[in-house]
Order: sequence, then structure tokens, then C-alpha cells
Amino acid sequence: MTNNSPVVASTGTAPVDESLAAERVVTHIERLIQAGQLRPGDRLPPERELALQIKVSRPSVRAGLRSLAAVGIVEARHGAGSFITSGPPKLSTGPLSLMAALHGFTRDDMFDARRVLEVAAAALAAERATGDNLATMSEEVAGMFASLQEPQAFLVHDVRFHRAIAVASHSPVLAALVELVSTMNYERRRLTVERARDLKESAEMHRRIYGAIRDHDADRARREMSEHLDLARMAQASEDVPEPTP
Repeated sequence: MTNNSPVVASTGTAPVDESLAAERVVTHIERLIQAGQLRPGDRLPPERELALQIKVSRPSVRAGLRSLAAVGIVEARHGAGSFITSGPPKLSTGPLSLMAALHGFTRDDMFDARRVLEVAAAALAAERATGDNLATMSEEVAGMFASLQEPQAFLVHDVRFHRAIAVASHSPVLAALVELVSTMNYERRRLTVERARDLKESAEMHRRIYGAIRDHDADRARREMSEHLDLARMAQASEDVPEPTP
């Protein structure tokens, strides 16, 4: 009797779910970060090496790296490879950026949003911040004072401080919204921060906000954050205009 059934070649292995394989890549990178084996600015091994380490395909490696890039953990640099981000982490701002382009969001529009979100976050942080939250804020304030002569480094500490406050509010939705607006503000301000006139004054204002949160004084935290954003709005307006050439 002739068997007309189609012959299926056996590979000896079960089919691999690519989504699960990509998740293994994400988990592997996360564990290296948590163990301190990967730090901001570090270059990741080439795709081929990662695929061998994690025992997944190279397309799965690429899918996992794309997932990490979407949440601001990894960035791809053309011709150089993939790196752990050294600046503030970035969420995908695509929809908001598109709306900004469509409706012409201004700097003042962004500050209005920051005022609503960050003043509330500061008050909640004053009520809810843990010791770890306060330690993170303190480190970022110290980082600001240590980088008064390095505007780009100062800006990174500045943005991280505001995000630390949002995290300390222990309101996941509020923290996510602050993160989104913060990312757009960082992208805009990194182009102008070199023209900042008084980073020390800004650092002092951040220290006062931190002090109010540390003292669990919600009203004071609200006032300090509001004053800071008002002055930051004016200061950044001056940054947008280049100094006249002598």
C-alpha cells in the first residue's frame, strides 16, 4: 500500500513562540541591569552574541531590543550597535508629538500641563514619599549641584528629580503622565540648556522642593513647585533666544 500522506520533516525541536522568545531577551537584559552588570551608556553585545547567550533567534533579539527601546531602556545607534540609554528614559511620545505638530503646542502649553501634573505630584509626594523615594531625590539634587558647569548633565539630573517626585506620589497614572510630558520637555530643552544663565538658582529651587517633601509638608511642596515652574517658564523663554553676537 502506498502512503500518500505528506511527509513532514522533523527538526527535533518544538516550534518557538517568537513573542515568548522576545520576552526572554527583555528579561535577560533586565536581570543584567538589576545585577549592575549593565549601566547607563554601556554597549550591548552584538545580536549574534546575544542570540547565543539567550538561546533565541536573532529576529527575537531584535524584537526584544525594540520592546526595551520603546520604554527607554535601550537605544540603537546607527553603525554602532545598541546601548543602555544614558539620558532620562523615554516613553513612546509618538501620539502626543503628532498632536503637538498638528495643533502647534507651545512651550507655554507644555508648562500649563506641567503645572497641573507636577504641582499635584509634589503634594502627593510630600504625603506618601518613602525613605527610598527621598534618597533618590536627594541624589538628584546633589547631582545638580555637582554639574553646575555641565548643562547637559545638569538637565539629566533635573528631569530625573521631577520624575522621582512623580514616582514618590505613588500614583501610577499621574507618574505615567508626568513621564510623558517630561520626555517631551527634555527633548526640547536639551537643545537650549547650554544658554541657561543661572543653574545654581535652579538647583536651589529643587533643593527647596525636596526639603518640603522631606518634611512631609504638602502645602509647602505645592507652593515651591508652583514657584519653580513659574520661574523656569521665564528662564527657558530666555534660553530660546540666542545671545547676540558681539
